[in-house]
Amino acid sequence: MNAAAKKILIADDDSSIRLVLSQAFTRLGYQVRATGNATTLLKWVSDGEGDLVVTDVLMPDENVFNVLPRIRKQRPRLPVIVMSAQNSLVTAVNAAEVGAFEYVPKPFDLDDMTSAAHRALAKPAEAEAARSQARAVRDDRLPLIGRSAPMQDVYRTIARLVGADLTVLILGESGAGKELVARALHDMGRRRDGRFVVINLAAVPRERVEAELFGKDDSGYGKLAEADGGTLFLDEIGDMPLDAQTRLLRVIDGSEVALNPRTGRRPNVRIIAATNRDLRALIQQGLFREDLYFRLNVAPIRLPPLRDRTDDIPDLARAFLLRANREGLPVKTLDAGAMDRLKAHNWPGNVRELENLIRRICALYAEDLITARIVERELADQQPLAEPGQGPATLAQLVERHLSSYFADQPDGLPPPGLYDRVLEEMERPLIQLTLGATRGNQVRAAEILGLNRNTLRKKIQDLGVEMARSRR
Repeated sequence: MNAAAKKILIADDDSSIRLVLSQAFTRLGYQVRATGNATTLLKWVSDGEGDLVVTDVLMPDENVFNVLPRIRKQRPRLPVIVMSAQNSLVTAVNAAEVGAFEYVPKPFDLDDMTSAAHRALAKPAEAEAARSQARAVRDDRLPLIGRSAPMQDVYRTIARLVGADLTVLILGESGAGKELVARALHDMGRRRDGRFVVINLAAVPRERVEAELFGKDDSGYGKLAEADGGTLFLDEIGDMPLDAQTRLLRVIDGSEVALNPRTGRRPNVRIIAATNRDLRALIQQGLFREDLYFRLNVAPIRLPPLRDRTDDIPDLARAFLLRANREGLPVKTLDAGAMDRLKAHNWPGNVRELENLIRRICALYAEDLITARIVERELADQQPLAEPGQGPATLAQLVERHLSSYFADQPDGLPPPGLYDRVLEEMERPLIQLTLGATRGNQVRAAEILGLNRNTLRKKIQDLGVEMARSRR
């Protein structure tokens, strides 16, 4: 079937767009029929006309997202390209959800549009391959990737929150994409022209957290002032020391006035917090302020782990392959067996683990086609240290597993400087706190058990910000 025999149906209430597209497709040898409403488009489709539909979303008589399911039901093989001036995450996801072949944001490049039409009208096998590639390109441009039911819930929540200025608490496992959700809320919200400032509280030494947030010596040049007019993202809020929690609460409720030295006014900041820890459990342990929790948990978003949305793995993997190639790594393709093996994995490191695996495969393997054998080999190197039936893991194994996950969770695989001291501090604090709990706060007895001088223990309690355990009967 040649181009001259194929007909493209165009639907857009803007007559200038109908004219431009009609002329472009006609010059390429296609037959064209154009309308300004959804009712006429649906009638043409019902009559069996057209080999491709190019349509705007918002039509005078109906939203095309309500029309597309009827088109898919009547003619499931008819490809549809959706275009819209509402260039948002929600529009792109809705287009994919109703089965659009491609989503093209307005204003569009005419070459991009005609290229999408050419792919849509290709032979079935070529069209499916082109569709997967086009989807990968589109997904790579989105802040979040995935069309699974759990992710649809996340998108709907984001859509409700972007127009508000509420404080948001994002809950999810390490590597699930919590910062991406925070960036989407910022980039699509009313503060998009302001700064998006991030502080990872797990990576900042505890004694420096307040200075990082509020500035040194009350100078006000901390992250809070940096984010004035924009968004402050408090990553791993569960690791914030109690003193800093208290001060943050006072700043949020207005009992402490924090000024931006550049403006002389209080910073106007939207706060988004995230954690992979159970804050309610930390509250029970006396490690997190309940009143701060309720201040932060105004609008919660629960981000599902990758194992609960395995249907998204093919789209994620293709987007990561494309991203790796754009960054200079060789072009690779995953075969069906490799994709099945990826979907069968448990993904304890979530999306970050998948992206790191794809990058590693692109860098280390010469094969253009990645098979299940290659994926299996790489996943085998990441298996847990203690297998079922072999008894509990040793402390060293647990530490190694935790550190491996921590390294994998870094954007480039390299943690910020000062790792050695942070790791020792992480080990020392719970060790001292648990020992004090066992001795009901008796520092003399705790020092004996730990093998420390009492003065040394007292100094560590002060330096590490260890909370004195309350006696429990």
